[in-house]
Amino acid sequence: MAATPPGAQKMKIDYTIDRKIYDEFIKNCSRKGFAPQVIVEKLMKKFSETGQA
Repeated sequence: MAATPPGAQKMKIDYTIDRKIYDEFIKNCSRKGFAPQVIVEKLMKKFSETGQA
């Protein structure tokens, strides 16, 4: 039986974010059908690759 690669490791983060900005972000994610963690992961990846947000 072949070994399967391990699943993606996830990390829980805890940051203090302005309530108004957070509420607007969650509302927009919900409206467009995106999961907030996916958007944050993509922004973090883009920032790591390019150095720009």
